[in-house]
Amino acid sequence: MAALKLPAIFGSLLKQDRLGVQRAVLLATIFFCGLLLIGIHRYFTFYTSYDQGLFNQLFWNNLHGRWFQSSLTSANSVVTLEDGVTPTVAFVHLGQHFVLDFLLWLPLYALFPHPVTLIVLQVGLMTAGGLVLYALARHYLAPQLSLWITGSYYSAIAVVSPTLANFYEHCQIPLFAFGALLALEKQRWIWFWVCAVLILGIREEAGIILFGIGVYLMLSRRHVWLGAAVCVVSFSYMMIVTNAILPNLAPDSSRLYLAKRFSQYVDSPSPSTLEVLWGMITHPGQLLSSVFLPLDRRISYLVGHWLPLAFVPAVSGVSWVVAGFPLLSLMSQKGVSALSIQLRYAIAVVPGIFYGAILWWSLHPERFTPKFQKFWKACIVLSFVVILTSNPNRSLSFIIPDSIRPWVFVPITRQWEHASHINTLLKRIPSDVSVSATTYIIPQVSTRRAVVRLPRVELYDDRGEKISVDYAIADIWQLAEYSKAFPDSRSALSTTVPQIEKLLAENQYGLLQVEDGVVLLAKSQPSDPQALSQWSLLLNQIRS
Repeated sequence: MAALKLPAIFGSLLKQDRLGVQRAVLLATIFFCGLLLIGIHRYFTFYTSYDQGLFNQLFWNNLHGRWFQSSLTSANSVVTLEDGVTPTVAFVHLGQHFVLDFLLWLPLYALFPHPVTLIVLQVGLMTAGGLVLYALARHYLAPQLSLWITGSYYSAIAVVSPTLANFYEHCQIPLFAFGALLALEKQRWIWFWVCAVLILGIREEAGIILFGIGVYLMLSRRHVWLGAAVCVVSFSYMMIVTNAILPNLAPDSSRLYLAKRFSQYVDSPSPSTLEVLWGMITHPGQLLSSVFLPLDRRISYLVGHWLPLAFVPAVSGVSWVVAGFPLLSLMSQKGVSALSIQLRYAIAVVPGIFYGAILWWSLHPERFTPKFQKFWKACIVLSFVVILTSNPNRSLSFIIPDSIRPWVFVPITRQWEHASHINTLLKRIPSDVSVSATTYIIPQVSTRRAVVRLPRVELYDDRGEKISVDYAIADIWQLAEYSKAFPDSRSALSTTVPQIEKLLAENQYGLLQVEDGVVLLAKSQPSDPQALSQWSLLLNQIRS
């Protein structure tokens, strides 16, 4: 019976607080419509990139009974990128990341098997997380204060920016984590464990979010035995998956993540999670250095999380406890991406930050004065300014320059004009053939079995035979335009153009069409003379 009571909570809340719920839904609607519109524009103007295509191919293969297989995951594996192993269509993605919760959304994808479905899903899940947050806040707070908390969520850098990125498994975190916390407060234990299992199914390291909740339950003495059970379950799950399951699915799994991010603690080229943890324990000086240095970067990261909540989480002990373990995991890593609040990893910190803020306000409601509301409003506005000026994941490139010096700006009219030319060439590629494409075209060709990224043109098919792809398509104009300011585009341009020249010189492929700097090749077909002439002109332009 308890399992049936949680949905009733929302109906009861609507009866008691109809105006507050309506306003929360209005905030959610604005968030959903605005970010969905930007996300769809980003896709159709070819600004989504590799991982959007990877996850779309993953869902498409699941739909056809090829469970969690992906040639794009294979091409992005360590053995391919570093050891030069040719990718395969039968590579199992679970060997890199244990994303079992994707099966929940397969029926939706079955109805709409398209990359845009994942954009809708991501924005929808992040939006739903905010509505559950409102219900969680209302357990402790008055409607007005709960709305401020919800508005802070929908204006948070760590929420908005990752939502405007490619589809990632992290978009499930707010819904399931806030759901677990709401069930905890309402003492709906079946729903709590359902949400806990769903958190574990997001990805192998998502259990660290649950671990933080368990530690809080023990330290606060609210539910000591439940907290201990949560810690044991989450820790055991992470250890079993990372040390026993992933290595059996893909022997290079630890090299992908652990060896790159935590090499400062271990000497092994393929460390296990237990080896990394032991390395942290036995190298406390190195751990402290990684966690706190460089200090300015750590402080700016925390400020980014605290800003939309008017810095309340900074003085909330609950925020430090619940969000502390995801924070520790991120701060102890090497590299800059882990501590980028614009990227998906920051979402893991969001539940603890907001839950701690709710509990702090429940103890200090008298601080919600008109003066503080003005300050809070200024913080929310500033958070939006940071989002806009940072142009997260190039989602706002139609209004924000990608670079000032040197100047790189592609206005919306040029984006759609160029997209029309790419679509003209894509129409010439059959839906059931193998394809190689440059990064920003990969999502549009990913609804198929065999896809790789240029300059790679080979992969193993379902028969285990090495094949060359049937078609190759490259957006040379995009690479040249962004190579003015961005090293990754410059590197891609320097490898893609020679590969195309090589394929043409060896008569492996024929050049079918060149349009607005976009190049289409087909295996074992003659080159079109006019296309060759346009290719020569394009080469002169990019080399001048």
